[in-house]
Amino acid sequence: FVLADARTPVALFSAGIGVTPVLAMLHQLAREHSSRAVWWVHTTRDPGRHAFAEEARQLVGRLPHARSFVYYTAPEYTVPDPGATGGPCVIHGRMTSGAVRELGVPADAHAYLCGPTGFMSDVTSALQSAGLSGSNIHTEVFGALAAINPGVTSPGTGRPHQPPGPQGTGPSVTFARSGLSTHWSDQYATLLELAEGCDIPTRWSCRTGVCHTCTTPLLTGQVQYTTHPLEDPDPGEVLPCCSVPTTDVLLDL
Repeated sequence: FVLADARTPVALFSAGIGVTPVLAMLHQLAREHSSRAVWWVHTTRDPGRHAFAEEARQLVGRLPHARSFVYYTAPEYTVPDPGATGGPCVIHGRMTSGAVRELGVPADAHAYLCGPTGFMSDVTSALQSAGLSGSNIHTEVFGALAAINPGVTSPGTGRPHQPPGPQGTGPSVTFARSGLSTHWSDQYATLLELAEGCDIPTRWSCRTGVCHTCTTPLLTGQVQYTTHPLEDPDPGEVLPCCSVPTTDVLLDL
């Protein structure tokens, strides 16, 4: 998932923490002092959850033919005075197919999309209806995987949240795809139990380190196993169903 062409216009679309890989592309364009036409389009809930907002603003400002659009979806958000200058075009609400077409992205552009599956599907359809070839639309999923929870489980609230009860005092546990960070508490026996307490979509079957259904990339940090798995996971991966953090950890959940 990297910039594929050095000449054509570029459209970078992201939602939430899916901004990370396309921000790297924006850095590359700014570092090269690119004269290409660039569209930077980001969707998030509100300014308080707008990751890398100032960094992206500065990078767009270094590109002579770049335009920036930000969508804030929180119902209570109020669009600032349209006379304000120096920042992106800010829109209240979700990005629609019509809005994507109105961006004016040319048919020969390469578009790069990163975010939840539904977001990328909608934007891809809109770009194709605007004339872009499917081969010019590049995607990378950055959202929680669908849960695999056999047996009887309690239904969650549908949105990740801090675990119930007092805040833990242990190492920080960050669920990267769900955009949630909390502190470990000994009231949980495993990282999987903590994820469930936060309504993070989880994948598990045996809960004893045998089946590896819950295998998750461990992006940073260290864990220890309360029950040693039947087979060790590959380097850089962890089994949340039978492990606890020994340092701050960043999980790809």
